[in-house]
Amino acid sequence: MGGSTMAMIVDFLQWPAMLVTVVAVWLVGYQSKTERKYGFWAFLASNVLWVAWGIHAGAYALVVLQFALAALNIRGIFKNEPAH
Repeated sequence: MGGSTMAMIVDFLQWPAMLVTVVAVWLVGYQSKTERKYGFWAFLASNVLWVAWGIHAGAYALVVLQFALAALNIRGIFKNEPAH
């Protein structure tokens, strides 16, 4: 793959990142614990996609935001479990 082809692929990452983020929001809005759990995992996948795109685009504030949001999503995974 040439450099420009790889750049085009990374540029395209913003679209699946956006789509996965929207699906994650949809899933987290469910009352079912299982769907919410999938939503938090989808958010983590979107965080990875946004970080890859953000580094490529030089959008470092977005990259830092994604790490903060990933920490909150990990917290959400644990808070989604019933208290013992």
